[in-house]
Amino acid sequence: MATLVKTTQDGRKLEVIGLSICLAGQLEAFELIEVKLHPNRRAIWTAMPEATHIAGRVPLTREEADIVFAAFDKAQTEILASPAAINERFRIAAMWKAREQGIE
Repeated sequence: MATLVKTTQDGRKLEVIGLSICLAGQLEAFELIEVKLHPNRRAIWTAMPEATHIAGRVPLTREEADIVFAAFDKAQTEILASPAAINERFRIAAMWKAREQGIE
């Protein structure tokens, strides 16, 4: 299920699909970065002074970032409740435990 975050100036949709952020249906990012921590923050703020976060190449306002965070929380809750996701988490934990013990 996709959650619309915003439509860019050129008409492309920025959506949260599962735990990924997609622009026009293509993967753009897996996380948001605060603009104040981004190495190109001055250029971002010059282009969009109200930006607080960035998803890949797309700057977001606080309200748009809140939509992304809410969609991530909902997706994570749904995924963590899934029996397949629970099994995958146990499989990964067992794999890491084996690596710690030198078994591969």
